[in-house]
Amino acid sequence: MPRGDKSSYTDKQKRQAEHIEESEKDEGRSEAAAERIAWATVNKQDGGGKKGGGTRKATKKTAKKATTKKAVKKPATKKAAKKTATGKATKKAATKKAAKKATTKKAVRKSAAKKVAKKTTTGKATKKAATKKAAKKTTARMAAKKTPAR
Repeated sequence: MPRGDKSSYTDKQKRQAEHIEESEKDEGRSEAAAERIAWATVNKQDGGGKKGGGTRKATKKTAKKATTKKAVKKPATKKAAKKTATGKATKKAATKKAAKKATTKKAVRKSAAKKVAKKTTTGKATKKAATKKAAKKTTARMAAKKTPAR
């Protein structure tokens, strides 16, 4: 069967590809691009042509069964070793995450402390300015009171 032959696809798959191709053309894709996208979508959904007549399907099923049997036959020691390795990896990852959180928290605290310090220094400067103004006002009032009215 040459490449690009669609004989192994069912009528339903062909209809689906045609419908997808039309919608892709409506979106402004070229004829070739729309066809490529349509068949790629059908292949992704169904895993290729579904029509029988070859040994391909049988090999797929037997391959799946063989892999499941191998998984069952694994010795318990290998599984246990794998679990402990996974546990160690997760512990390391958790420790890294905790360390990262701690450093992030420290950075946040430092920046917050800097902001507070900045505010207090700004506040002190404004307080000084306000007291200077108040002092000027009081001296002006005092001077006004001391001078006799004529």
